Amino acid sequence: MDKDAAARRPLFRMFNEVPGRYDLMNRILTLNQDERWRKKAAGVCMALKPARVLDICTGTADLALRIARMAGSEVKITASDFSQPMLDVAAGKANKKKVNGISFVLADTADLPFHDNSFDVTTIGFAFRNLTWKNKYAGLYLSEILRTLKPGGTFIIAESSQPVNPLLRLGFRLYLKIIVQGIGGLLSGHPKAYRYLAVSAMNYYKPAEVEELLLEHGFSDFRHLPLLGGSAAIYTARK
Repeated sequence: MDKDAAARRPLFRMFNEVPGRYDLMNRILTLNQDERWRKKAAGVCMALKPARVLDICTGTADLALRIARMAGSEVKITASDFSQPMLDVAAGKANKKKVNGISFVLADTADLPFHDNSFDVTTIGFAFRNLTWKNKYAGLYLSEILRTLKPGGTFIIAESSQPVNPLLRLGFRLYLKIIVQGIGGLLSGHPKAYRYLAVSAMNYYKPAEVEELLLEHGFSDFRHLPLLGGSAAIYTARK
């Protein structure tokens, strides 16, 4: 890995260490809500009737698998991630669940190995904040996502958000601190990883700030669908 790539990947070691229990921890810590949110995002994707879909930062491919099950064989799905251990788990899940039609690609989102204007839809499930929160390379990631989308193509983001209601926001922050950071760190054996997940979600951008970020980097037609009182959201924007 060259120095520039290493600088862009401060979370590389963390995501290489956690894949074995990653899915189980997600289900426990969200009370299985993450599956509902990904199903919603997959539905938004399929409503666009895409022929080619790219799922970036796919991790263990929960979102890509959801899309593949809804889409059938007529949609070509590519799932990329910078962590080979995550992709190994993802490919194993696809095989176990007999889900075909997903191509798994080891790739850095800052340097995607795809031609310009390749995909009708690009999706990302609960990793957008890793690319953009306090990340000086956010513009580089967004430019690559924009480059590889077809004109008129849609970027779909499922991500944590900030509840507007003060009581809900307080409850959300306590949940992240006590359950995700505390219990997640203890059960997973990776306290630093779950501390990062909690702190980044706790302090991530409000919807208006996500909109500003995307519009500044060439996207248009921003839309926001709040989930669970605004503690999560699905964002869409077009090229």
